Amino acid sequence: MPGGEHGRPARRAVEDRGTEDLLRELVPQVLGILVRRHGDFDAAEDAVQDAVLAAVRTWREVPEHPKAWLVKAATNALTDRLRSEHARRRREENAVAEPPPEVPDHDDTLTLLFLCCHPALTPPSAIALTLRAVGGLTTAEIANAFLVPETTMAQRISRAKQKVRTLEQPDPRSLRSVLHVLYLMFNEGYAGSVGPALNRVELSGEAIRLTRLVHVLRPDDPEVTGLLALMLLTDARRPARTGPHGELIPLADQDRARWDEALIVEGVALIEEALARGEIGEYQLQAAIAALHDDARTAEQTDWAQIDTMYALLERVTGNPVVTLNRAVAVAMTRGPAAGLALIDTLDDRLPGHHRLDSVRGHLHEMAGEKDRARTHYRAAAARTTSLPERHYLLGKAANLR
Repeated sequence: MPGGEHGRPARRAVEDRGTEDLLRELVPQVLGILVRRHGDFDAAEDAVQDAVLAAVRTWREVPEHPKAWLVKAATNALTDRLRSEHARRRREENAVAEPPPEVPDHDDTLTLLFLCCHPALTPPSAIALTLRAVGGLTTAEIANAFLVPETTMAQRISRAKQKVRTLEQPDPRSLRSVLHVLYLMFNEGYAGSVGPALNRVELSGEAIRLTRLVHVLRPDDPEVTGLLALMLLTDARRPARTGPHGELIPLADQDRARWDEALIVEGVALIEEALARGEIGEYQLQAAIAALHDDARTAEQTDWAQIDTMYALLERVTGNPVVTLNRAVAVAMTRGPAAGLALIDTLDDRLPGHHRLDSVRGHLHEMAGEKDRARTHYRAAAARTTSLPERHYLLGKAANLR
């Protein structure tokens, strides 16, 4: 739990992490409390920002109960917006001297995450709102990450806040919507779907940080543990995914000595812990597949037969055609490219126009020695993808087939 609640005193925590880290941890908790009490997302967010500014101005040392201090200061700021400027200043000045109010012991960060990740919101809106309210990123930073104008992102976040005000909270016993948003956020950061960069570390890193937070709050949920393991095992390969000029390096060609061994060890321990509970879910299965890839010291040592088995189980759990497309590679590696291509042929109606259909077909035709067909599919995939590094990679593959 955060400092000042069930753990070491807040002042000691600050010594260890610094005031800035403490405020970053407490802001989503305080915002969650105000939103739950007063229901106005915009006003609550403004009030919490006022409270943080007041803390920065007035704290000479961190108070004994920093979360309670911020809740009271934010509540006062929220009230002050309905009163005169003179009353607002008087309450802010009294915030330090007054005894801390009673604050709930539980952490409201997860409540705030549920609000931001409500299933009624579109995934882009939910991700943007989560990054703003829980992650603490500015609107400009979020806009930059998604390669859209700041005004466009501000409108998207504003609409999401207004939508949240009209919705009932989702059942807090279900984490599915939260995990889905964090999963999409990580994927967009690890393999950007648009623009010149393959990686957007600010997105993938924030997704990992927030998933770690959810894991602290829900340590016994195997899918939370599985998602965190999946992110760590995947992110461990990031240092080797790009060349010196940002070019894409596929898994088979990566320098595995550059993989982050500490993340692999942590991820493997987490997935083993999750699978031991016997409640298998999609994130655990994806993490298990990632662990099998990370366990291979060379591409030739990859256990494709077990990966195929895992993908077949994941197909039954999710029914997702992208899973079938990924499985086609494992099938090709174990039973030959013709078997993989036959599996892909079942997906044309389920993934119409998806660039990865052509990309994987190109790869399997290349495996089969069918260079002309491979070249045609690589070029078709390059024409459809919106990722510049991926486009350059696919065009390079086509050009090198002689």
